[in-house]
Amino acid sequence: MKFLFIVQGEGRGHMTQAISLSQLLKSSGHEVVGICIGKSSRREIPDFVKNALNYPIHTFESPNFFTDKTGKGILLGKTIFLNLRLFPVFRRSLKFLHTIITETKPEIIINFYDILGGLYNFLYRPQSEFWVIGHQYLLYHPEFLFSPNQKLQKLLFKFNTSITSLYANKKLALSFRPMRPSRDKKLVVLPPLLREEIRSIPTGEGDFYLTYMVNAGYGEEIIAFGASHPDLKIEVFWDKKDAPKVYTPLPNITFHQVNDRLFLQKMATCKGLACTAGFESVCEAMYFGKPVMVVPVKGQYEQACNAIDTENSGAGIYHHCFDFRLFDDYLKQNQVQNFSARDWIDSFPIIFGKILKPEPVFSDFENLTGSENLQMSTS
Repeated sequence: MKFLFIVQGEGRGHMTQAISLSQLLKSSGHEVVGICIGKSSRREIPDFVKNALNYPIHTFESPNFFTDKTGKGILLGKTIFLNLRLFPVFRRSLKFLHTIITETKPEIIINFYDILGGLYNFLYRPQSEFWVIGHQYLLYHPEFLFSPNQKLQKLLFKFNTSITSLYANKKLALSFRPMRPSRDKKLVVLPPLLREEIRSIPTGEGDFYLTYMVNAGYGEEIIAFGASHPDLKIEVFWDKKDAPKVYTPLPNITFHQVNDRLFLQKMATCKGLACTAGFESVCEAMYFGKPVMVVPVKGQYEQACNAIDTENSGAGIYHHCFDFRLFDDYLKQNQVQNFSARDWIDSFPIIFGKILKPEPVFSDFENLTGSENLQMSTS
């Protein structure tokens, strides 16, 4: 079959998922006819994405978050207001998407949580099937845990997710752990979508902590922490514009521009991963058996939910700031253990292959995965 991807360009998670799925589809004899990535003036598409995706890449202006002056927190009011002002720009983006889709004629469009992807499907009603994929779609599952006491943020998170999935034929929800089948036949719970090369990277025990931050404003916080804790070695990956490829402000602190291969190599040999509460990096750490400490981005409700899910999945802990001393003390006192993450993650091709077939999916979860240790006790 012919597939076309629409990918949100915020952070690295959705883009690396697109890389992973394109690899799987190609190995299964399918064709990816184009990849459309939403961009903004705030972010650059990393070189590793351009190099890894050997398909026609089309970029278009897409809504983005706006941060506070520190570059840490998300300003919801400003984000909504400024994106509404840019609607004429986004309308041109929708027309651009329609041109690409009309020319390539994909049988299935897969939207990696881009808001314009959902709006396109709603407004243009293409003949292609429209699927959505991402961790966010777990909110439609009855076992999903919402962060409490944030009613407005919860409402906006659900609203945004619903727009990305308008009239979707399938909602593919990526999960840290197995979940029971949902009554919603369009919703399918899938393992994390990791690239094939992660399986060939050897693991080890290094002397440093690794961190990845989606907002560069956390850099000053980490430098200040490193100055007061010279005994802790920390290596940081970020995508700050105009920053050098390698930046060493202190003997125990090293910053790297986003380099996905190097990041995975560092993760395989670190003591633990501290990162903002996204999804992809936590899944990679779980695959390597590395404990995590996640820090939800202020004002981003989705990350508050992810933090709870991370802890409930046995991957590690969450905290309100990058306190590596707390993380270090936690690891000295606790042996982080979770279910066999590798078995669950490695089952993605099997489960996704069933989705591509016309017969009913998930009539028997245990038989589908073919592994007893993919069952989960949720009582």
